[in-house]
Amino acid sequence: MLTIANIQVNGLIRPLGLDVPSLRFSWDLQSKERGCMPAASRVWIALTEQDLLEGGSRLWDSGQKTGAMVHLDYSGLPLNSCTRYWWKVAVWDESGQYAESAADYFDTGLYRADWKADWIWRTKRLFVNDFAYLRKEFALEREVVEAKLFASAHNFMKVYLNGKRLSGNGTPAPTEIKRRKYYVAYDVAAELNQGMNCIAAAAHYLGGSGQNYVNGLPGFRLQLHVTYADGAKELLVKTDTSWQALKEMPHRPVTRYQQHRRMSAIEDYDARMLDPAWLSAGFAAERCTAAVKAAIGQDEWPMCWQPIPEGAVEEDITPIELKVPAASVAEGEYVQVFDTGKIVSGWPRLTLKGIAGVTVQLRYSEDLDEHGRVKHNVCNEYSGNYFDQYTMRGDECEMWTPDFSYKAFRYIEVTGYPQTIAAGANLGIQLAYTNMTQEGAFQCSSQLLNDMFAASIQTQKNNTLGQPVDCPHREQAQYLADTDLQAENLLYNFGSRQVLEKTLSDFADGQLEDGTFPFVFPSNYEHPDFYLQIPEWDLHFATLLWKVYMATGDERLLEMNYKPACEMIDYYYSTKNAETGLVPLGKGWHISDWPYPTVDHAGEYLTVQQVKLWQAITIVAEIARKTGRQQDGAEYAAKAAALRSSILTHLFDEGAKRFRDSSESAAAHQGVNGLAVFSGLVSEEDRQAVIDYTAAKDWEAKTVLSLPLLRMMFENGHAATAFRLIGKEEYPGWGYMIAQGAKTMWEGWDDIESHCHAWNGYPARLLQEYVAGIQSAAPGFAKALIRPYFTGELTFAEASIATVRGKVAVKWERRQSGEISLSLNLPAGMTAQFKPGLASGMQFAQIYEGGATIWNAVNGTAASLPQGITGCSAEREGVTVELHSGVYEFTLIPV
Repeated sequence: MLTIANIQVNGLIRPLGLDVPSLRFSWDLQSKERGCMPAASRVWIALTEQDLLEGGSRLWDSGQKTGAMVHLDYSGLPLNSCTRYWWKVAVWDESGQYAESAADYFDTGLYRADWKADWIWRTKRLFVNDFAYLRKEFALEREVVEAKLFASAHNFMKVYLNGKRLSGNGTPAPTEIKRRKYYVAYDVAAELNQGMNCIAAAAHYLGGSGQNYVNGLPGFRLQLHVTYADGAKELLVKTDTSWQALKEMPHRPVTRYQQHRRMSAIEDYDARMLDPAWLSAGFAAERCTAAVKAAIGQDEWPMCWQPIPEGAVEEDITPIELKVPAASVAEGEYVQVFDTGKIVSGWPRLTLKGIAGVTVQLRYSEDLDEHGRVKHNVCNEYSGNYFDQYTMRGDECEMWTPDFSYKAFRYIEVTGYPQTIAAGANLGIQLAYTNMTQEGAFQCSSQLLNDMFAASIQTQKNNTLGQPVDCPHREQAQYLADTDLQAENLLYNFGSRQVLEKTLSDFADGQLEDGTFPFVFPSNYEHPDFYLQIPEWDLHFATLLWKVYMATGDERLLEMNYKPACEMIDYYYSTKNAETGLVPLGKGWHISDWPYPTVDHAGEYLTVQQVKLWQAITIVAEIARKTGRQQDGAEYAAKAAALRSSILTHLFDEGAKRFRDSSESAAAHQGVNGLAVFSGLVSEEDRQAVIDYTAAKDWEAKTVLSLPLLRMMFENGHAATAFRLIGKEEYPGWGYMIAQGAKTMWEGWDDIESHCHAWNGYPARLLQEYVAGIQSAAPGFAKALIRPYFTGELTFAEASIATVRGKVAVKWERRQSGEISLSLNLPAGMTAQFKPGLASGMQFAQIYEGGATIWNAVNGTAASLPQGITGCSAEREGVTVELHSGVYEFTLIPV
């Protein structure tokens, strides 16, 4: 039976604020029958669920569209803003089966002309690390059937309606405000009361020219739109000078920054300064003053709905109290130290009996000092300010979470409270990050690899904080290279599409006039501390774009990002030397590998930069062809060919058959050569020699170049070497980190600096992709390649990933008899090639599926194949089984 599930609009379930003209409806197909392939589909839209289901007054009917796609694009009239639309989809498969989805809805947001609200604040004076507590009471006398609240702030906000918190954390996510300022949308019909209501907001402005946001100006903006039972619509509430601002706030403004890079302020919170009744209607007016118009023009910042999830708490962790040596505690000092057990992003949660006037301080770090106290640092950078503090009101029970910003720590030191604090009951740790769903999984017979996968997942959670960040403590900054490496883990294990699209949009918005990018963005690039570029990192814009496209199959991404990709490439190509045809060292800080690289940078031309530029040009040539720009595609392909010829002429040692690190270097780094092979740049006649040289070398690549190195090995006959490098417990490598007890992945191989760096989390993907064997063979996983590595070091391995077509799962197990069993689940609408011997080089005497022989070494392919298997053949690389969707149970008998 054919069924439809997981219906989405622009990759989102029930989005609340779509404000872009391009809408794509997508869905998963499910069927217990093998070989289910879609043949046609149809989408309907209506204003009400009743109209949709009964067929009356439908606003759009796509008509029946033939094809195997699992999406349709909207092509009707422009949709109204701030409106709920209902939709459903019907699908026919190749056998004629028909299925309809359940009805579901999506909401449009506010278009730019719909914004009537002013930006407001508590004062016209400009302070760094400022706060504003704002409120508005209003009457509601008619029955409301729909109500949408739209809000934004610079930089962050907490929004309440009648005492209930609506907003998540880290809201809104940072952007380039001159190009897009995010707002969020909430469905609040159920929270409104007949009679008086109160909207309240606490807003926080940074303004310190920090590394991971754009300064802008302080402001808060909100609109509440309602639809009454009689169908009338009204903009009921908007921010203006009729709003109130509290005269006294619990958050002390102008506190110091917690980090050297000025990303977050100390939260110095005095509970005595806030009456909880401020959240409710009827609060004393004399305790308020009139809000003022902020210095932000009404149309100054283009408003865009935030498609990524807000931050949310995933887990409440009970820490373990550690014994603090008496010698490290001063007389009269109250000190307790707690261990979370792993580095987490988030914040502590205090629940204590109040003692009026007592200030409790919470200090954070990855590390303890030699006295058993929490270090005064943020990662490897000194900071005496990495703490928050709370002054108690004196209530019987007081609760507080300093959650205006993400902290990252393992240890927390609590000082100032004169009674014993119990872990769990009085102090909890809340793990929080951007609320992506975790969708992928991996498990095998090696506990070290299972722990490595878990550490990779935890590290990625810690480092998705409104955007993919390099580390959750020291910088919280979005780099192109870091995100490109993180995309490996994100695309296989999380619902991360919108997060990665944001990275592309952010750098496109921050692109400089010459086509290059700031080294991180959003940021205050003009500040001397961050006035920096990394040319090699710029080139990751193209590879990141291609990864997201391959995962989603959404060509609209290519169209949207084509221009910034071209402008970046055009700049670098324009700087090439006329004589050598290579791009020389230019502005910025050049990085071939990181951290603590050993690639030689002697001379004017760096091999890694040339290869990455060639990759980027090749990608843009393909994008041009896919988006109908055939002439552009031919021109970029010619540029790629010319650059490749120059690289081979000037940087390839023809006699030794290897690439030199740079134009004046005699070194031939393993990572440099691995990148050249993996990228496809090496000539066919020299390819095997370069592969053998690279695979035979001792491991010298660091984090950045180890990814293409390991991929090259897995895909070119050296899977055993690649697998050994991933799992070895000796220094260097990920296995060494795990063997030392790490629960998160370090910045590099050494036990120094950041111990939570997400770019080192890609082993999770490699285990799923190469050991379990789940790979994509076409954009949007229209076709999968299943090529497991049956290493003798494991008795079983299993993995699953969520694709845009549904879940793919593989489990293989080595039996005592020597046989290998493999279970495979392919979602409806997907085809696959199963190559059981490709990765391990194994040969098989017989292959069964469900008890039926499909191939044997004597007679070849069986005369009759089970349903869903469309072909089976022996090639030079081994047996290839062609599959359509379904659940399969294979038994492999080695020769």
